This record gives sequence, C-alpha cells and structure tokens, in this order.
Amino acid sequence: MMRMRPLILGTMIGFMLPAGIVYAEETLKFDDNNVRINYSLGYQIGGDFKRQGVEINAEAVVKGIEDALSGAQPMVDPKAMQATLMDLKRKVVAQQRAKKGETELQYIAAGKTFMQENATKEGVKTTESGLQYKIIETGKGKSPKPTDQVTVNYRGTLTNGNEFDSSYERGEPATFSLNGVIKGWTEGLQLIKEGGKIQLFIPPDLAYGGRGPMAHRTLIFDVELISVGDKKPAGSATGGQAQGKP
Repeated sequence: MMRMRPLILGTMIGFMLPAGIVYAEETLKFDDNNVRINYSLGYQIGGDFKRQGVEINAEAVVKGIEDALSGAQPMVDPKAMQATLMDLKRKVVAQQRAKKGETELQYIAAGKTFMQENATKEGVKTTESGLQYKIIETGKGKSPKPTDQVTVNYRGTLTNGNEFDSSYERGEPATFSLNGVIKGWTEGLQLIKEGGKIQLFIPPDLAYGGRGPMAHRTLIFDVELISVGDKKPAGSATGGQAQGKP
C-alpha cells in the first residue's frame, strides 16, 4: 500500500516550524541551522505534494501551522479535518494506483515490441516458452540440470540498456540452485556448458511477473557459467544466497 509521507510529515511539521515561516524571503537567515532545517522540510513536503498532484493553498497551510503552534481553536472541526485528510489519502492512493497501472501497461507493450524486433536479429533464437537467447560461447564442461548448483557471473539490464544488477559490480560470482531462480534462467543456463556465455532476453512471465521492482519488465542478462555442482544441502551458504539472485 502506498504511504502518505507528506501527510505524516505535514503533521510533524506543525509542531516543528517556527512562526517565522510567514516572514518575507529576505528576513530568513539561512546561516541559521533551524531555518535551514525547516525550509528543507517545507521544500520536501511541497515537492511531495506536487508530485502527487495535490493542490496546495500555501496561505491556508501557513494558517493551519500558526494555529497549531499557538494552540488556537482550529477553524475546522477536528473530526472534519480527519475526514478531509482520509479523503485526500484515498484520492492520492487511487491516483497512484492508476498511474502505476498505466506504467505497467507501458512496460508490457515496450517489452513485446522489443522481443518482436529482437527475434529477427542474427544469432537470436526463441524457445517454445518465449525465452530468447544468443549463445556467445558454448563452453566445454558440464551442462547444468535444474537441481544443480551453478556459479555464475552476470549482468542484468533493462531493454533501454540501464543496468539494474551485476555480480561484477559486487566483485564476486553468485552461487545458487538453478531451480531456485526465475524461469528464464532455469531454462536458459541449461543451453550452455561450464565456461560458456549466453545472453538471455526474458519476457515478464519468465522473469518476475507482477512482483517487485522489476514487475512487468522484459529483462536482458549476460551470463557466464563458471561451474556446475550437485545440489547442496538446505541451508548451505552460497555467494548467491548472500548477495541475492535473479
């Protein structure tokens, strides 16, 4: 569920901001740490509300802060204020969900277009499941089975080339059970041998589906299969478990 950070911060600020916020800009002394803190908090809240599409009346905001600080009788009944804030929260959450839905549809459409175009490129093959791959080096060792442990180096990117994960950046390979990762990896790594390298183009249903930050994204992985071993007992520590895995 989306958090309403601006509303929470707004409540806190009512007890933190000095009355000086109503002063003209030239009277604010930004060498004063308290002024910098309060201005920074106000700027953050204003930015959050702007991004969430909440219309702000600065004069009313300032009046509310002043009344809270002075202990004056609120000009709106407290129960009505609570109801108003709850209505605002529901509105913002609905807007965020709608925007998220639109973004996900854009990811899906862009991914389909990419896969259609990618399928025509030299060396790229498509499996029955919809996985696309390009073998860079076949390798000369063992081919893994789903129950095997594999040790790999890899780099993951979005279709626009932005990198989101890399064992190279972490400075060590990842080790994990091949049937404990996303479907595109389980299928794809069985196509090469130890020492081999493969590029995997993975549609959402073979990647993270609707889960997590990579939800509905088509992903590209460049993978080097370093070694293949038998499945280790449950609870065995591996680089993949320590660092994360696809």
